Amino acid sequence: MGANLLGVRSHNTALVLDLLRCAGPDGISRLELAERTGLTPQAVSKITARLREEGFAAEAGRRASTGGKPRTVLRLVPEAGHAVGVHLDRDELRVVLADLDGGVVGERCVPLDLGAGAEAVVGAVVRETECLVGEALGGPGARAAALLGVGGPGGRAAAPHGVGGPGARAAALLGVGVALPGPLDHVHGVLHRVTGFPEWDGFPLRDALARRLGTPVVVDKDTNAAALALAVGGERGSFAYLHLGTGLGAGLVIGGSVHRGARTGAGEFGHQVVQLDGPPCPCGNRGCVEALCLAAIARGDVAEAARVLGVAAANLVGLLDIDLLLLGGRTIAAAPDAFVQGVAGVLAVHAEREGAPMQRVPVRLAPGGARGVAEGAAQLLLAPVFGRAGG
Repeated sequence: MGANLLGVRSHNTALVLDLLRCAGPDGISRLELAERTGLTPQAVSKITARLREEGFAAEAGRRASTGGKPRTVLRLVPEAGHAVGVHLDRDELRVVLADLDGGVVGERCVPLDLGAGAEAVVGAVVRETECLVGEALGGPGARAAALLGVGGPGGRAAAPHGVGGPGARAAALLGVGVALPGPLDHVHGVLHRVTGFPEWDGFPLRDALARRLGTPVVVDKDTNAAALALAVGGERGSFAYLHLGTGLGAGLVIGGSVHRGARTGAGEFGHQVVQLDGPPCPCGNRGCVEALCLAAIARGDVAEAARVLGVAAANLVGLLDIDLLLLGGRTIAAAPDAFVQGVAGVLAVHAEREGAPMQRVPVRLAPGGARGVAEGAAQLLLAPVFGRAGG
């Protein structure tokens, strides 16, 4: 894709691509595309012709028409493009490779010490990304070529399977999305004082990785990336994704779009103080929700951790009046029923006190499992192609 991204990201083309993606393997006709987008049939024909030439769309057969000849049906070619999603946790590095449809076609997971320093962490991300791309898109010898553009962004090669035409391009790498604990600056890709790791303050992670990998890089908070994946995956309305793993944070989707705030500061959920004389937190405060939850987990009291999380979640629901709470992260994954029931129980009590027991906010386990954040990181590159940058 590379050099063609400017054309692909145009509004009309994004609309068409999103409809092709939603139609799945059964495809959609040009007439239906025109009806759903409001574009003229001529405009749709030009867009789909270009997408077919570039390898992003292909015929999916023919469909009977109410009059005249059968309609040609088009589908998205998921393997025509890929994005890497990186989840940098405090003690683990997970890297996935996702196709245009968001399907994961490769994954690597290794231990990591986020406090080992920028050189070691950046080196680990580069190494695991190159290995993953090489394994999934052409073998070890192809990994540098794929990342640097030979057969990748802007590079000519054989067409993807099922896509004909001499102008078709090989499966392209759109770039690398990186998700990690905040706070950070999403717009400039610069880290701030990552909770527990103040040495990262001011480090330009996006630019450092882009130089090493030779491909576009986007950096965001882990919770925002996961929330984006959930919105793209079909969750509607306004919801909060609460992530409890090695830390605690929230990803907020308001009115269908990820809410990052003016400085990417929205969702620092774990550092609301709920006990003034509570235990110290690595952020510098005392009695933060994160510190209380993790302390309860450390002593084996999952019920108390769920109760504390529920109290904080009730504050969030009261503040934003959202439709849904989704829970994720490895700590929650270790006892999902206890957390879902515990948080839901606290919310039910609050709803009763407010005299609205039938309006309690539902609580569910978020889909995606251990790689939900990494898949969301890949969506930082994929979603904009379909006009879904905010969800």
